[in-house]
Amino acid sequence: MPFSRTPVAALLVAAITALAAPAQAAGGHRALSHFDDGSFETPKAPANAFTSLTAGQTLGPWTVDAGSVDLIGAGFWQAAEGDQSLDLNGSTSGTVTQSFTTVAGTTYSVTYALAGNPEGGPALRTGRALIDGQDFQDFSFDITGRTKAAMGYVGHQFSFVAQGPSTTLSFTSTVAGAYGPVIDNVQVKECKPCCG
Repeated sequence: MPFSRTPVAALLVAAITALAAPAQAAGGHRALSHFDDGSFETPKAPANAFTSLTAGQTLGPWTVDAGSVDLIGAGFWQAAEGDQSLDLNGSTSGTVTQSFTTVAGTTYSVTYALAGNPEGGPALRTGRALIDGQDFQDFSFDITGRTKAAMGYVGHQFSFVAQGPSTTLSFTSTVAGAYGPVIDNVQVKECKPCCG
């Protein structure tokens, strides 16, 4: 009896198709993925302007968890990477979070660029970075001498050990008012090895 490749080929195509299908979380919600859009490029804010978002609203994979934030459009002021950045103060101090897949016991490095809204007072913009709700790094930025064309971004880094299959990274402002710390170019990478 001659060997038929059709059933084998059909099984391989079915298996590959099943593997390529996007994973769905229970209830049909989008499954957690690797960390994404650390430069706040989605959605697009108006050029030379900004979009204010409040608690419960989303910016791509990020969620505004508390208060309000301003998504800064291209040309409004200098971005550290890409076209857009995020002022952690909209009309008041805000918090943004993103959850992503991790491997328990694995060490990850978080890097980000920090500046401050150069308008209004006080001169010192403060905030913190949190992992799963725990404070991992307090930060501050002095806007003295800074302008929209020369924001003076400074790189920050910290590492954490994942406790489970997903981790939540948050950035929150700790200064009152409408002028806050500005973050951009947030990256999360597995440490191989980790320094710092």
